[in-house]
Amino acid sequence: MRILTLDDFETKGKTVFLRVDMNCPIDPVTMKIIETSRIRESAESLKDLQGSKVVIASHQGRVGNKDYTGMENHAKVLEQILGRKIKYVEDIIGTEAQREIKNMKDGDILLLDNLRLCAEENYEFSPSDASKTIMVSRLSKLFDLCVLDSFPSSHRAHPSIVGFAHVLPSCAGRLVEREVRKLDEILTVTKGPHVVVLGGSKVVDRLEAIKELIISGRADQVLLTGVIANVFMRAQGRVKFPLGIKREEEIVAKAHSLIGEHPDVFSVPVDIAVDRNGKRVEIDVRELAKDDQILDLGPKTVEYYLKSIQSAGTVFMSGPAGFFENENFKFGTESLLVGVANSFATTIVSGGHLTAALKRYGLEAKINHISTAGGALVLYLTGAKLPMIQVLEEAAVRYRSK
Repeated sequence: MRILTLDDFETKGKTVFLRVDMNCPIDPVTMKIIETSRIRESAESLKDLQGSKVVIASHQGRVGNKDYTGMENHAKVLEQILGRKIKYVEDIIGTEAQREIKNMKDGDILLLDNLRLCAEENYEFSPSDASKTIMVSRLSKLFDLCVLDSFPSSHRAHPSIVGFAHVLPSCAGRLVEREVRKLDEILTVTKGPHVVVLGGSKVVDRLEAIKELIISGRADQVLLTGVIANVFMRAQGRVKFPLGIKREEEIVAKAHSLIGEHPDVFSVPVDIAVDRNGKRVEIDVRELAKDDQILDLGPKTVEYYLKSIQSAGTVFMSGPAGFFENENFKFGTESLLVGVANSFATTIVSGGHLTAALKRYGLEAKINHISTAGGALVLYLTGAKLPMIQVLEEAAVRYRSK
């Protein structure tokens, strides 16, 4: 491989910085973790680091969002998964964190607090500049090896992702190794037409991803669901009132431009499901009232989308089609996943919510590749160079030239 893996290093007795992505869905009321796929993935590399002193670092949520919280509950979940003691420190770069790292013994695992509590971690840097941040400057001297295993955030150039790898011997963890191997294998055999089923709520990231997928030839047809579909319906004038999302006018304008540039690519819902008095009500999009909240696709839209999926050579699905956690509104997400699973296409399903849905519906074995990554996976499919992969390649070149 063009990057190093754990197989290239003797890790026993070493102090290891392990950057993972345990960013999980959080119940906004109880603040409890409601889906643990990413924590389970984080446990994979730890099994190969049992003789090391491992310091785990991750983020949770974004500043200002409801899922922005500390990592104490993540430590408890990880402890249950591994069956090993996880020490949690309510610190990241301060004296307490540094003292705990220095006092570790072989086999110890320490989880730092939410990295985004450090202001620096909320900005992106070049690897050289990231290595000079306070976070990397203070902590890097305590480690022998940097293991990067946060594929879902590999498209971010944050200090923890590109800074440590610039100054320490570095390799990919088991998750990143598996993702890169599998995706490279799939990308060599994919065939058209390429159908992308795009949903979820991260609209800004999705807009950039759509454009890159189309330009790179990875999206001949884009079937829109979820919040991103609402944005495009508003851009078309089919939804005539504000959606109540951040930066709405700017986002709608971008969607309008994309429709103009690629008029034959996008498909949006013709019917939808809303909640009225606690019941699922299916209506034509033109019947949508201002106070209605779109929670799922309607049957006509699902039928049309499934025809496109059945005729595809490659299908990439990212983000749920609606509020599938509610039994009344799981129809769209479940139907599309069943269609993808039973198609003859090469299939890729991404994102934590869809990963959970595949497990719930027993469809995992029928998908060619499943990833909890969202935006990172989309960009990888376009051929873009992800910051994490780039620093790992550079670290491999340095290591092999010694």
